[in-house]
Amino acid sequence: MSVQQPRLDADVLIRPFRIAIPQTVLGDLTARLRLTRWPDDPVGAGWERGVPAAYLRGLAAYWQSGYNWRVHEARLNQWPQFTTEIDGQTIHFVHVRSGRADALPLMLLHGWPGSFVEFARMIEPLVDPNAGGGHAADAFDVIIPSIPGFGFSTPVREAGWTTGRAGRAFAVLMERLGYQRYGVHGSDVGAGVGGAMAAAARAHVVGLHFASDPPSAVSFAMFTGDPAATPGLSEADKAHVERLKRNCTDGGAYLQLQSTRPQTLAYALTDSPVAQLAWIIEKFREWTDASAALPEDAVDIDQLLTNVAVYWFTRSGASAAHFLYESMRAQEWGDEGDTPTGFAIFGAHPVARLLMQANESVRHWSEFTQGGHFPAMEVPDLLTDDLRAFFRPLR
Repeated sequence: MSVQQPRLDADVLIRPFRIAIPQTVLGDLTARLRLTRWPDDPVGAGWERGVPAAYLRGLAAYWQSGYNWRVHEARLNQWPQFTTEIDGQTIHFVHVRSGRADALPLMLLHGWPGSFVEFARMIEPLVDPNAGGGHAADAFDVIIPSIPGFGFSTPVREAGWTTGRAGRAFAVLMERLGYQRYGVHGSDVGAGVGGAMAAAARAHVVGLHFASDPPSAVSFAMFTGDPAATPGLSEADKAHVERLKRNCTDGGAYLQLQSTRPQTLAYALTDSPVAQLAWIIEKFREWTDASAALPEDAVDIDQLLTNVAVYWFTRSGASAAHFLYESMRAQEWGDEGDTPTGFAIFGAHPVARLLMQANESVRHWSEFTQGGHFPAMEVPDLLTDDLRAFFRPLR
């Protein structure tokens, strides 16, 4: 397969960026939430049919009158943010320098339905380990881009943005920032982007760190075969994998729709904030720590609503779906080759390592019983410590 390299745009300016959502847009959101047409809840139904209307009514009411966007906008703006143009596309990113000459640059890559907001609670301890009980020698310069089609890396100006193309663009971004050696962390589609970065800039990526969970391992394995047929699984393991397969199939309609008919879905996500909220909140209910009964039991509800609000204000529910459509068709996941790789598995089960077929390039493997698909939001301290441990010998 021939791989198109990113265009080097004539204008390589890096411009300061500040989030400033107009008050008229906030007023429109409030009005739309107030005027929502609500469906009835089926008698006796819980979450098995999707997000219950009674639950979502309460959360939407809080978004309308209890949650304060301006407070969270100001918190996001405390970090230096920028935009630049790469391959014809506006790229938004957070860039926080530690101030230490020996700090390792670290790019953090979000997934779907996340955004750069995922990493909000990790920035300070990564940049200044002393503030979080760590060691100064573990300091990072932190770079958090928004994947094209997500957040403020919008609007998307042309088709063809995939995990591979995003990875190559982010390699250009790191070069543009003057970094010759750096680490990369990603989860969900961010892991695919990270693999593409390593393939595009093998001499510069000192290590790749991935966060995952057993359901994701099963879901990914289902693309290439039957994960229950993986060698080395015990009968109990096979039974566990079969349960996860059923859950993946039952909850996989979101991916089927986004990867086949994203534009049909786009109208709901762009016109109705409650539709966008439901589309994301369902995954935080299903994919977070299994012990959490509700999304707010697993993550901070204001951080979650800030993430949803970024999708709403940027109209990126639609363009993020198109990113998944493009990526699923391209099947261009990147080949990290012999780049040192580390995995952190959250909500761990022994089947994960067998399914992910860890090879000799895997230098680091951690398993945590806590957390799930969104560790940066669920258990940021555990993920931060694991990043420090993995990259320490690679500095």
